[in-house]
Amino acid sequence: KLLVQGADVWLNTPTRPLEASGTSGEKAILNGTLHFSVLDGWWVEGYQPDAGWALTNERTYEDQGFQDDMDAEIIYTIFEQEIIPAFYDRNDEGIPEEWVKFIKNSIARVVPRFTTRRMLQDYQQRYYNRLYERTKFLFKNDYDKIKEISSWKKRMARAWNNIDVVEKRIFNQGIDEYQVGQTYIGEIVLDLNELSPQHIGVELVLTEESKRLVSTHEFELEKYEVDRAYYKLKVSISQAGTFTYGVRIFPKNPILAHRQDFSILRWI
Repeated sequence: KLLVQGADVWLNTPTRPLEASGTSGEKAILNGTLHFSVLDGWWVEGYQPDAGWALTNERTYEDQGFQDDMDAEIIYTIFEQEIIPAFYDRNDEGIPEEWVKFIKNSIARVVPRFTTRRMLQDYQQRYYNRLYERTKFLFKNDYDKIKEISSWKKRMARAWNNIDVVEKRIFNQGIDEYQVGQTYIGEIVLDLNELSPQHIGVELVLTEESKRLVSTHEFELEKYEVDRAYYKLKVSISQAGTFTYGVRIFPKNPILAHRQDFSILRWI
């Protein structure tokens, strides 16, 4: 209580990405204290321009010492050029208009998103209601859908290792550089050994330095004949950088609650 009353800025600068939540910052901002933090924990979701201040969540250096030095420079620069002028620049009535604007923006645009009411609404809308509707869906007609998905999972598990990769052509594979804005084509031919092509997905996974997921792109089923399924993908590179890509196949069924509801996957 005393800390919140005595603080004009709640400065929180944890090492990325080790901030668990940052509930102390949520408590402070609910009481009108302005927040200044790295975009991690709750602030990566809560930050709004002109309602607080933030350090980017992107690292520049792998060496933590170098990163700390750089972050310190940015922190001091933001204090000197933005926070301190806003606090001490007063109008003729002695009111720091810029500072008051930040407080109002914070209370209006940030605070309502971090209340118990919002939390309960999220649980109800994202989970409880959906789970209730799914339960009704699975239980109707004497548990017909439960029997269907159970039988499908058993069939897929038995046949999964029988899928053969007949052909694999990925974006002129072998070249070292790809051009931004250029469209590349990937083609995969699978022998599904009597499995339905509607239940087999093929997906391109693009990562940055094999660590951070950049995007995923699902291949389209182009045609199907005598157990052979032909999948095709056209993808355009939209950003520069060093990336790694892979292709995986996965089972798909509209009855599944989520793809992770069936833990079968294969990289090809």
